[in-house]
Amino acid sequence: MKIVITSVLVDDQAKAEHFYTDVLGFRVKDDIPMGEHRWLTLVSPEQSDGVELLLEPSEHPAARPFKEALVADGIPFTSFGVDDVQAEFERLRGLGVVFTQEPVDMGPVVTAVFDDTCGNLIQIAARKA
Repeated sequence: MKIVITSVLVDDQAKAEHFYTDVLGFRVKDDIPMGEHRWLTLVSPEQSDGVELLLEPSEHPAARPFKEALVADGIPFTSFGVDDVQAEFERLRGLGVVFTQEPVDMGPVVTAVFDDTCGNLIQIAARKA
């Protein structure tokens, strides 16, 4: 068994597509119309055949309170791996990304947390050598 697709619940797929591609650097893999929404998956440019990230509309009634509770508690919805958290923090901050947690050394990893503009906090993390 392996992870093929994972989701991020987003308030607006077009806004999320812009942020996740133009700002974070992911690439669109599938963009299939599905009624008023799309099956919109992204991949890392470093792993075009890797795990896909589905930008899933947060239409379910439980999605909004779930996302709001996580954000209120400062809990990231998901985590993306990077080689150097400080460098990625500087790059993203330079692009206007709002961080709720600047880089923090947490023992075996360094993490930072940002707002994805679509209702989620996202963590970036790097394992230390």
